Amino acid sequence: MPEGLAYTLEFTEERREATAGDTPVRVSTSLRGRHLVSPEMLPDADIVVVGTSADRIGRLPSARSFVMPIRVHFVLDVDQGYRSVLANASKGAKRDFRQNYRKHAWEFGVERDPSWFDFFYDRIYRATMIQRYGDHARTESRDSAYECLFRSGALFHLSMDGERVGGHLCHWDPGSGVLTSRLLGVLDGAEEYYEAGVLKVMYFLLMEWAAENGVRRLDFQGTEAFLSKGTYQMKRRFGTRVILPPNHFGRKRLWLQVRRDTPAVRDFLVANPLLRVTDEGTLHAVYFHDDERPPREDYRAVGPGVEAVHHISLDEFLAGCRHDGRAYVA
Repeated sequence: MPEGLAYTLEFTEERREATAGDTPVRVSTSLRGRHLVSPEMLPDADIVVVGTSADRIGRLPSARSFVMPIRVHFVLDVDQGYRSVLANASKGAKRDFRQNYRKHAWEFGVERDPSWFDFFYDRIYRATMIQRYGDHARTESRDSAYECLFRSGALFHLSMDGERVGGHLCHWDPGSGVLTSRLLGVLDGAEEYYEAGVLKVMYFLLMEWAAENGVRRLDFQGTEAFLSKGTYQMKRRFGTRVILPPNHFGRKRLWLQVRRDTPAVRDFLVANPLLRVTDEGTLHAVYFHDDERPPREDYRAVGPGVEAVHHISLDEFLAGCRHDGRAYVA
């Protein structure tokens, strides 16, 4: 699936570089559906990740493998009021919000002026994406953002000490009462606004606005199903529930299989605990460990939507795996 290149491959390359210390190299080829019937026809690699549909995932072997969501979403029911929302947020998130909120004069609201949409798109959203991701930035086109989001959705502005320094463009579905976070950022993508807590303040003020303006559910959109993803750890702190995406991604899966037992493979698996999806559609967290590598429980998983947590010994999981010491890049 082409989405795998934009999402899964980008993230796994980044995490592989973080653990192995070398720069990933891509080699492209073409595969067809029949290769899923005979996985030995897939490229030879230490770890193989295949994106396919939930209906086809059962054709793939289960040995040394996991079925993962291609993405997960974080949702927050706000129809019981803002006080209820605050009660479910983590103590640390609330503490950070209150500390940041006291330091500056903040103003938050909806902006419907098309000229400010242009400022938001260029100076806030696109600038933030480029500053954070560089050549790997994935941006919504201006026309799509305007026609599909701004005209029928809600564009929020956030001012700090009289200057507009943040923005958040959301999709609105009046039929379901769901407000979905889509595009956001800080002025020029500048680090000083991250340090001032602009994004954290904006999330809490959005939660308050939604609870007071007829929104039934906030959907904070999704991320890769790895607990090491910074977005995963940040969004869970708001008391959100983790779910399979309520869009076309909800019926797509990743099949991750380990082919070789090497130190680099073990480092990668321990450094990147993951979410697996069961046959019943529930989400379970998986942490790997061995005698030299303790599980990375600092990447928290416990919370609404994660039904179970498993700790898996790599010695047992990788039993029977090839161990020839050669290095491959998927």
